Amino acid sequence: MSASTAAVPVSAEQTGRRVEEVLERLTASGDPAAAAAAEELVRSLMDFYGAGLARILHLLSAAPGEPPVALLGDELVASLLVLHELHPEDRDTRIARALDSVREHALDVVDFDEDSGTLTLRAREAGGCGCGSGPGAAAGAREAAEAALACFAPEVSTVDVQAAPAAPTLLQIGTAPAGAR
Repeated sequence: MSASTAAVPVSAEQTGRRVEEVLERLTASGDPAAAAAAEELVRSLMDFYGAGLARILHLLSAAPGEPPVALLGDELVASLLVLHELHPEDRDTRIARALDSVREHALDVVDFDEDSGTLTLRAREAGGCGCGSGPGAAAGAREAAEAALACFAPEVSTVDVQAAPAAPTLLQIGTAPAGAR
């Protein structure tokens, strides 16, 4: 593989969709043998790459220290490790890592429902000014979180972003004018 080939950005989410589309087309073609062969090919490649990733993690763990943060923080590597159930971090740590990658949206985890796969997040006020907290901002935050979570925590199937709690009203207390007493 050349350096230029390795530098091509690859999205795990888009690749997964593409594989599903191709398998669906083969199934719809009416040739059950071709569809079965394609599914077997995908399974074989998954097993092969999974074994290679497991070996890489084993070799890294034999070296002193933890796997490099850059390795676990890379979206492509993280998605492969999660896909093959090899990622050394637990779900909550991976969710935090994903949200850290979209830090500009200032999101806090409220709850994760394991049964439905719904992650509830709360948007924090950015700077307390109340700006950037409308419905459009919430949709942008949800989309950014969904994209990051697809790589780091695919067990999250739905993201619900709650608006930031309203900032308390500032009451100005001052002295009464001289003649008002």
